Amino acid sequence: LNPLFQAMESEVSAAFDSGEAEDILSRAFKLTVTREDICTLQPLGWLNDRIMNFYMGLLVERSKKQGYPAVYAFNTFFYSKLSSTSHKGVKKWTKGVDIFEHDIILVPIHLRTHWTLLVVDLREKTIKYFDSLGQKGDHICKTILKYLEEESRERRNIELTASEWTLHSMGTQEIPQQNNGSDCGVFVCKFADFISRDKPIIFTPEHMPYFRRKMVWEIIHQQLL
Repeated sequence: LNPLFQAMESEVSAAFDSGEAEDILSRAFKLTVTREDICTLQPLGWLNDRIMNFYMGLLVERSKKQGYPAVYAFNTFFYSKLSSTSHKGVKKWTKGVDIFEHDIILVPIHLRTHWTLLVVDLREKTIKYFDSLGQKGDHICKTILKYLEEESRERRNIELTASEWTLHSMGTQEIPQQNNGSDCGVFVCKFADFISRDKPIIFTPEHMPYFRRKMVWEIIHQQLL
């Protein structure tokens, strides 16, 4: 084992096993992560909104470095708000931000007890839905396209041509699938990780235990390995 991995393992074990639930282990992106939050990354734990949003923040931060696509990530509460209201209900969410200046837009979605991911690639004019349980999200893709049309009209006074866009729910043969009932959040984070580097998605369910521990270290240190 290399020294970094050994140090990571000892830190992760300490994060899980010592201290109080309310101890603050990381603070960034206007978020505070406690030991209780970090413990959702234990085996079979269900990732919460704070962990998901913090990790998306890390991806956005990394994208500011040279050689990476420009990434914008919506909060995990964005889609539920949009779908229950309309563009007007989330109009203020992009105040001071032109999302169309980015290459990739990440939309983590919480469907009651399941995490999924929607990805807008503004370079390719594609909207893709990633679900590690293989469920289709065509209606979600359509909702986001309608949002983009209204956002473009509102913010830039530019009309998007819907027919130029490709909407696609990724199939079970296209992306890896989870083999339990608890890894969906980690799958979403890793889908987003690979996509935000323009890398092919080549991980498997067997990587999940390692990804969980790696994410603990990354969140505590506020940097991606």
